[in-house]
Amino acid sequence: MDPLLLVLIVAGVAAAFCWITSLVTNETSWIDRLWSIVPVIYVWIFAAAALIAGLDATRLVVMAVLVTAWGARLTFNFARKGGYTGMEDYRWAILRGRMTRWQFQLFNLFFIVLFQSGLLVLIALPAYIAWQHPSPFTGWDAVFSALFAAFLIGEAVADQQQWRFHQAKKAAGGTLAPRFLTTGLFAHSRHPNFFFEQAQWWAFYAIGAVALVADGGSWLNWTIVGAVLLSVLFIGSTVFTESISSAKYPAYREYQRTTSMLIPLPRRRRGEAPETA
Repeated sequence: MDPLLLVLIVAGVAAAFCWITSLVTNETSWIDRLWSIVPVIYVWIFAAAALIAGLDATRLVVMAVLVTAWGARLTFNFARKGGYTGMEDYRWAILRGRMTRWQFQLFNLFFIVLFQSGLLVLIALPAYIAWQHPSPFTGWDAVFSALFAAFLIGEAVADQQQWRFHQAKKAAGGTLAPRFLTTGLFAHSRHPNFFFEQAQWWAFYAIGAVALVADGGSWLNWTIVGAVLLSVLFIGSTVFTESISSAKYPAYREYQRTTSMLIPLPRRRRGEAPETA
């Protein structure tokens, strides 16, 4: 069996599970609970297919190990925030309040469930390219694997800084000034964890592209769609999240003016031109 077909079957079952459980429980964060799990399964399906076929699977095994580390870290961070205890993403509740019931159910089916389930398949498909074009592990593979690992560490640091801040804020009764994190990595990016998350999947795409280039192909291939759509999703989600934060915290607008939204950069001084994007 083509491993892509097996991946699509697993994705279909996962999407059906998320949609049905969202209807039964009337909360829509089921896809969030699978977000860090199903890409690991998908990449290991491709790696296992290469191993079973007797192909040179070094690249695919490295890709699978990297994604497993990504999934383990993200699952841990999601779990400690209560993600597996029935907590729903607060943004879905806000959107639910802005729509009629049938409008939100369409949004739930087509965006929350189907689009995001499809996206989780797409970001894993550089492994499909690596399966289609087996070749020895190269120096470029090592470079992009190291970048993936570095971005993974960066996201872990950002999430830990955010976790410690919210624990301190909770201990202070929810009034820890300025009520949002502005130190550490967050002094250089308002969402460093979002930046590192996207960067990991761009590095993952690059590893798949190395396999294609080694077989006479181009660095640019159709699986870039996954990384592009993930970035689009994160940018849209970040803009929506910040609209909530700026309405909730008056000081947030100054933070937006002085600090990059995603890419970690030196903080702007007073009087410098504000961010336009």
